Amino acid sequence: MICQDATPLIPSADLVASVAFFETVLGFVVQIKTEAYAILRRDGAVIRLYAESGGSVADAASQPMGFYVDIDDVDGLFAALAPALEATGTDHRPPFDQPYGQREFHVYHHQVQIIFGAPLPVGGG
Repeated sequence: MICQDATPLIPSADLVASVAFFETVLGFVVQIKTEAYAILRRDGAVIRLYAESGGSVADAASQPMGFYVDIDDVDGLFAALAPALEATGTDHRPPFDQPYGQREFHVYHHQVQIIFGAPLPVGGG
Protein backbone atom coordinates (compact mmCIF):
# COMPACT_ATOMS: atom_id res chain seq x y z
CA MET A 1 0.00 0.00 0.00
CA ILE A 2 1.54 3.23 -1.18
CA CYS A 3 0.61 6.72 -0.01
CA GLN A 4 1.13 8.93 -3.04
CA ASP A 5 0.31 12.47 -1.97
CA ALA A 6 -1.44 14.54 0.70
CA THR A 7 -3.50 17.57 -0.27
CA PRO A 8 -5.44 20.16 1.75
CA LEU A 9 -9.20 19.80 2.04
CA ILE A 10 -10.58 23.33 2.35
CA PRO A 11 -14.14 24.33 3.34
CA SER A 12 -15.81 27.02 1.24
CA ALA A 13 -18.88 29.11 2.02
CA ASP A 14 -19.25 29.75 -1.75
CA LEU A 15 -17.86 26.87 -3.78
CA VAL A 16 -18.56 28.50 -7.15
CA ALA A 17 -16.65 31.65 -6.15
CA SER A 18 -13.81 29.62 -4.63
CA VAL A 19 -13.38 27.51 -7.76
CA ALA A 20 -13.44 30.67 -9.90
CA PHE A 21 -10.75 32.25 -7.69
CA PHE A 22 -8.43 29.26 -7.91
CA GLU A 23 -8.97 29.07 -11.69
CA THR A 24 -8.84 32.71 -12.77
CA VAL A 25 -6.56 34.24 -10.15
CA LEU A 26 -4.22 31.38 -9.25
CA GLY A 27 -4.22 29.45 -12.54
CA PHE A 28 -5.50 26.09 -11.27
CA VAL A 29 -7.41 23.77 -13.61
CA VAL A 30 -10.58 21.97 -12.49
CA GLN A 31 -10.26 18.18 -12.55
CA ILE A 32 -13.56 17.31 -10.84
CA LYS A 33 -16.45 19.58 -9.89
CA THR A 34 -19.82 18.77 -8.36
CA GLU A 35 -22.27 20.97 -6.44
CA ALA A 36 -20.48 20.16 -3.19
CA TYR A 37 -16.87 19.28 -4.10
CA ALA A 38 -14.05 20.27 -6.43
CA ILE A 39 -10.51 19.15 -7.16
CA LEU A 40 -8.19 21.62 -8.85
CA ARG A 41 -4.61 21.13 -10.01
CA ARG A 42 -1.75 23.38 -11.04
CA ASP A 43 1.46 21.61 -12.00
CA GLY A 44 2.06 19.20 -9.11
CA ALA A 45 -0.14 21.05 -6.59
CA VAL A 46 -3.67 19.87 -5.82
CA ILE A 47 -6.38 21.70 -3.86
CA ARG A 48 -9.63 20.05 -2.76
CA LEU A 49 -12.57 22.30 -1.91
CA TYR A 50 -15.87 21.33 -0.35
CA ALA A 51 -19.06 23.29 0.21
CA GLU A 52 -19.50 24.15 3.86
CA SER A 53 -23.18 23.75 4.67
CA GLY A 54 -23.51 26.78 7.01
CA GLY A 55 -23.11 29.17 4.11
CA SER A 56 -20.99 31.88 5.73
CA VAL A 57 -17.32 32.72 5.70
CA ALA A 58 -17.24 32.46 9.51
CA ASP A 59 -18.80 28.99 9.36
CA ALA A 60 -16.30 27.85 6.74
CA ALA A 61 -13.37 29.27 8.68
CA SER A 62 -14.43 27.39 11.82
CA GLN A 63 -14.46 23.98 10.12
CA PRO A 64 -11.76 21.50 11.10
CA MET A 65 -8.79 21.21 8.78
CA GLY A 66 -8.58 18.17 6.59
CA PHE A 67 -6.14 16.38 4.34
CA TYR A 68 -6.75 14.01 1.48
CA VAL A 69 -4.16 11.26 1.12
CA ASP A 70 -4.11 9.56 -2.29
CA ILE A 71 -3.30 5.88 -1.93
CA ASP A 72 -3.30 2.85 -4.21
CA ASP A 73 -5.23 0.36 -2.04
CA VAL A 74 -7.98 1.76 0.19
CA ASP A 75 -9.25 -1.55 1.48
CA GLY A 76 -5.76 -2.96 2.08
CA LEU A 77 -4.57 0.08 4.04
CA PHE A 78 -7.78 0.19 6.08
CA ALA A 79 -7.38 -3.49 6.95
CA ALA A 80 -3.81 -2.82 8.08
CA LEU A 81 -4.79 0.24 10.19
CA ALA A 82 -8.12 -1.00 11.59
CA PRO A 83 -6.67 -2.86 14.60
CA ALA A 84 -4.81 0.26 15.79
CA LEU A 85 -7.82 2.51 15.08
CA GLU A 86 -10.06 0.20 17.11
CA ALA A 87 -7.53 -0.33 19.92
CA THR A 88 -7.06 3.41 20.42
CA GLY A 89 -10.74 4.27 20.02
CA THR A 90 -9.93 6.55 17.10
CA ASP A 91 -13.06 7.82 15.38
CA HIS A 92 -13.17 6.60 11.78
CA ARG A 93 -15.42 5.61 8.89
CA PRO A 94 -14.64 2.34 7.05
CA PRO A 95 -14.16 2.26 3.25
CA PHE A 96 -17.06 3.41 1.10
CA ASP A 97 -17.62 4.67 -2.45
CA GLN A 98 -18.19 8.39 -3.09
CA PRO A 99 -20.44 9.70 -5.89
CA TYR A 100 -17.47 11.67 -7.27
CA GLY A 101 -15.65 8.48 -8.20
CA GLN A 102 -13.39 7.82 -5.22
CA ARG A 103 -13.27 4.96 -2.69
CA GLU A 104 -12.36 6.37 0.72
CA PHE A 105 -12.04 5.81 4.43
CA HIS A 106 -11.99 8.64 6.96
CA VAL A 107 -10.01 9.06 10.18
CA TYR A 108 -10.70 11.84 12.71
CA HIS A 109 -7.94 12.98 15.06
CA HIS A 110 -8.84 15.93 17.28
CA GLN A 111 -9.85 18.69 14.80
CA VAL A 112 -8.21 17.07 11.77
CA GLN A 113 -10.05 14.91 9.26
CA ILE A 114 -7.75 12.60 7.28
CA ILE A 115 -9.29 11.04 4.20
CA PHE A 116 -7.54 8.17 2.44
CA GLY A 117 -8.81 7.57 -1.08
CA ALA A 118 -8.26 6.13 -4.54
CA PRO A 119 -10.18 6.39 -7.80
CA LEU A 120 -12.91 3.83 -8.36
CA PRO A 121 -12.40 1.56 -11.36
CA VAL A 122 -14.15 2.85 -14.48
CA GLY A 123 -17.77 1.76 -14.26
CA GLY A 124 -17.93 1.86 -10.42
CA GLY A 125 -16.55 -0.11 -7.51
